[in-house]
Amino acid sequence: MIDVNVTGGKLPQDEIDYYIECAQTKYPEKHLRGIDLEVDGDFVNAKYHFADIPFQRIRRITGYLVGTLDRFNNAKRAEEKARVKHGLQ
Repeated sequence: MIDVNVTGGKLPQDEIDYYIECAQTKYPEKHLRGIDLEVDGDFVNAKYHFADIPFQRIRRITGYLVGTLDRFNNAKRAEEKARVKHGLQ
């Protein structure tokens, strides 16, 4: 469900649907959560609100950039387990 907030006037539903479709077309990789439409005479200012994107930690382990170790075979898992981890003093 997309929250729509119209201020400064009224808009027909087909125009609101148009602004939603424009946002989804322009930002296909993002999940539209809401939209603020501010009517200013003949102009409409649109402000989009998107859902947060979950962040996955990426590490460099044994020469590979990885998020998790689930795709490593037994040898790479053993290599990761045996590596020396350096800390700051």
